Amino acid sequence: MSRTPSKFWDNLPLGPGVELLTYDANGLAALAKPAGVLSHPNMHSEQARALLNAPYVLKDEFYEWTPDMPGVLPQRVYLLNRLDSATSGVILVAASVELAKSVREMFLHKHVRKIYNALVFGQPSQPSQLWRDRLSVQKKGGQVRAKTGGNIPAEAQMTVLRQRRQAVPPLALIKLDPRTGRSHQLRVQCGLRHLPIVGDLTYGDFAANRQFAKETGQKRLFLHSLETRFDYEWAGRTHSFAATAPLPKEFQEFL
Repeated sequence: MSRTPSKFWDNLPLGPGVELLTYDANGLAALAKPAGVLSHPNMHSEQARALLNAPYVLKDEFYEWTPDMPGVLPQRVYLLNRLDSATSGVILVAASVELAKSVREMFLHKHVRKIYNALVFGQPSQPSQLWRDRLSVQKKGGQVRAKTGGNIPAEAQMTVLRQRRQAVPPLALIKLDPRTGRSHQLRVQCGLRHLPIVGDLTYGDFAANRQFAKETGQKRLFLHSLETRFDYEWAGRTHSFAATAPLPKEFQEFL
C-alpha cells in the first residue's frame, strides 16, 4: 500500500478552528473539531461551518478539493466518525477509500475506544460507577432523539475528575468511557441520573443552563471527545493509533 506524504495533511483545507492532531503513514488522521462546527454539511448553506472547507459528497462520505497548484489532481479525505455539532473533540478521517472501509468496520464492531469529558450540574453519588440503561432512538426529519425505556442497551463507565460543590447548582467534571456507541447516549444517561450536561438544550436542565449562560456568557454544550484509540490491521501488519484533543479551556474555568 502506498504511504500518504506529510504534505498531504499539512495542506488540508481545515474548517474554522479545526486543528490537525496527528496522522500516520497509512493515511489515517485525527482532527480536533471545535463546538459548533459540523462533522459534515448536509446542504451547501452549511459549508462555511463544516469540518473542512471543501465540498462534501454525502453518499460516499468524503470531502473533495483541488489544491491551487498546477498539475495536482483532486484530493479526498473520507469521514470515519461523527460528532454532534455541539460536541467538540477528536474526529477521524482517512486518505483512501480502502482504509476508510477498514476503520469504519472497527467502529461498527465496537473495537474503537473513545473517552469523553463532560461538565455536569449536580453531584455524582459515587466517584466511579458503571451505568447500564436501555434506550430507544428515533431519527426523523434529520434529527435524532433518544430516551430511556427502549430495547437498545447502553453502557458507560463514569469517573469523577473534579467537583465544585460550592457552586449553585454544584458542578462536576466527569470522564465517560462508553462501552456502546448509541446516538446521544451519554447525554441521556447523564440526564437520567440528575447530572445533566451543562449547555445541553435537548436533554439538560433548561433553567440551570439559562442561569449558567447569564453568569458566564458560555452557551456551548460541555461535552468533549477527549481521546480515541484502537489497533487496526493494514498491509499485513497491526498498527496502533491514538489521538487526544486537549480539553478546551472553558471546561476548566469553572472548577
